[in-house]
Amino acid sequence: MTPNIVIDAQNVTLRFGSGSAAVDVLRGVSLQVMAGERLAILGPSGSGKSSLMAVLAGLERATSGKVMVAGADFSALDEDGLARARRGRIGIVLQAFHLIPTMTAVENVGVPLELANIPDHEAKAKAELEAVGLGHRLGHYPTQLSGGEQQRVGLARAIAARPALIFADEPTGNLDEATGNAVVEMLFDRLAETGATLILITHDAGLAARCDRVIEMKDGHIIRDHSRAAVTAAAAE
Repeated sequence: MTPNIVIDAQNVTLRFGSGSAAVDVLRGVSLQVMAGERLAILGPSGSGKSSLMAVLAGLERATSGKVMVAGADFSALDEDGLARARRGRIGIVLQAFHLIPTMTAVENVGVPLELANIPDHEAKAKAELEAVGLGHRLGHYPTQLSGGEQQRVGLARAIAARPALIFADEPTGNLDEATGNAVVEMLFDRLAETGATLILITHDAGLAARCDRVIEMKDGHIIRDHSRAAVTAAAAE
């Protein structure tokens, strides 16, 4: 891979089921993402955007095609290999938070650091929570936190190991507008500090317009790929 290309996906397909019950979710998707880019994948429910994220993040194996991510050939790895490849390379922020309920905020953030064998993981987890304004919530469990606070823990967990790539799948979907806006601002602020590449999955054109580049999907295909300037101009018309 060219050093500036962090994702190179070529003719990627994803099929669930077999025979007459087979469903083609991704149908020959190709794209490249540059290091440091802020890319939004925009589309309605069922368009394939979350499935594309799952393949690019190593959460699903493509049925066919080539997927190179941060120097690793994801298309050649089994599930265990993908799990190992994600460590230190990829951070994920999900709509439903997916915090471990039996762990405190600082323990949740510390998990990926410990798995990546990063020293002083507890101190680093505390520092990351302080960076998202949760220094006073270190010992709280998810059920003791508001939705916005849980998503900030999720953001801290995704960024703590300083991965090259951050995937955010509808990160404001379970939040009210004001809380969602605050989380988005914090996400972009933290990315500016860390330099990570962002892949943002959304159905919200306004949120997508915050990114450098927007890919629109429909029925498992990329139907448009354009810069933020073009999206902003179109929205103003």
